[in-house]
Amino acid sequence: MNTGPTSPTPPPECPAHAAAATAGGLYRLHGPEAQADPLALYEKLRAEHGAVAPVLVSGDLPAWLVLGHRENLDVARTSSRFARDPRGWRDMKEGRVPADTPLGPMVSWVPVCNFTDGPVHERLRSAVVESLERFDKRGIRRYVTRFANQLVDQIAGEGYADLVSAFSDQLPMLVMTQLIGAPDEHGPLLVNAARDMLQGTETALQSDRYVTSTLEQLVVERKARPVRDLASWLIEHPANLSDTEVLMHLRVVLIAAYETTANLIANTLRTVLTDPRFRASLSGGHMTLPDALEQVLWDDPPINTIIGRWATGDTLLGGRQVKAGDMILLGLAAGNADPQIRPDPAASVHGNRSHLAFSSGPHECPGQDIGRAIADTGIEVLLDRLPDLQLAVDASELQWRGTLMSRHLLSLPVRFAPRPAAKAQPEAEQPAGHPVHAAVPPQPVVAPAVAGRRHRAVSWWRRLLGLG
Repeated sequence: MNTGPTSPTPPPECPAHAAAATAGGLYRLHGPEAQADPLALYEKLRAEHGAVAPVLVSGDLPAWLVLGHRENLDVARTSSRFARDPRGWRDMKEGRVPADTPLGPMVSWVPVCNFTDGPVHERLRSAVVESLERFDKRGIRRYVTRFANQLVDQIAGEGYADLVSAFSDQLPMLVMTQLIGAPDEHGPLLVNAARDMLQGTETALQSDRYVTSTLEQLVVERKARPVRDLASWLIEHPANLSDTEVLMHLRVVLIAAYETTANLIANTLRTVLTDPRFRASLSGGHMTLPDALEQVLWDDPPINTIIGRWATGDTLLGGRQVKAGDMILLGLAAGNADPQIRPDPAASVHGNRSHLAFSSGPHECPGQDIGRAIADTGIEVLLDRLPDLQLAVDASELQWRGTLMSRHLLSLPVRFAPRPAAKAQPEAEQPAGHPVHAAVPPQPVVAPAVAGRRHRAVSWWRRLLGLG
């Protein structure tokens, strides 16, 4: 574990000084060691500091990580003390944040609901929430069922698959591109371009431009010809969003929903495949699939940490003296494991939705029910079609790609008895008002990027996962 700040001495009374006496200095939340086992680090910090711990983020910049469940709720629900607008960050205002910081996409203000508070936030969020609520949930589930069956058909005859690349990384984006209203001729490419963008590959810059230009075209088309999709509903909402606001919020929903739902599906499937008691409870009817999802949202939430909040004034939090302009990190996974509310982490939490997986307060994720619908319907189809799924490697061999905010399972290899693809089903009713693509989309065609070049702005989802 790397310890100790390496940046210039921080100003008095900032989080760095609060931990100056701890052995080895402050713990970094960036780098391979912290990302390898974040839950272990959270528990070490809890043991040393209690409910709120001083830490370092990228660039060895000081921040407070909230570890307590109650303290997380306090921060999330009290925007008057802890603002969502990053322009109040003292280190940024005083010039201690490098221009090329990896935190840039997460701390650069843009006019979207999750970076605003007060009346502006209420106007923007009302448009998103009320538009999402117009979807017919049963229609969405029929929609998910069709795409999930298509994905299973692609692997059913092989007897072997990687459920991350073949299923969990595909299904959420297939559904969300249609719900936002992506034109059919662009939908297949948009699915893979968005995934390519999020993975930060050599073609991420071109993929990012493709996503943006496609959404810009969508806004223009829906202004001229509205249908029953999210783009049309945002445009016609009484909040009177500008074209730029519509575009940005379509992107918020598309990207944030993708990463969180993909992680939820992968984490749930991993738990089913590696925990015999969990699988037995599920297959034996002692636990429903929605129950299983809630258990995973407690134990292995899609997002570990949210950046961020910024203290609007000097205040006390978890016994710590927080100064105006300090960065606050919502520790969702750490809060879920708080022994004050879960003294026995092995105990069932069936029926308990007080976890922090979707945050809380005015910025609580407004699309969580759609994410749940995609995850539980998709997993149900997969387990029904391939009930004999078995992990093809030892659980210890599974690997993750870690960031400050989340861990994404890299692969989930499975074996099963090969079987033929399902018979074609009639067209399902579509909640977005247009037909489904006939097949799982191919890879997008994008021009090669300059070798080694990375698009620093591809981490949009990192700033958007605190959606609200």
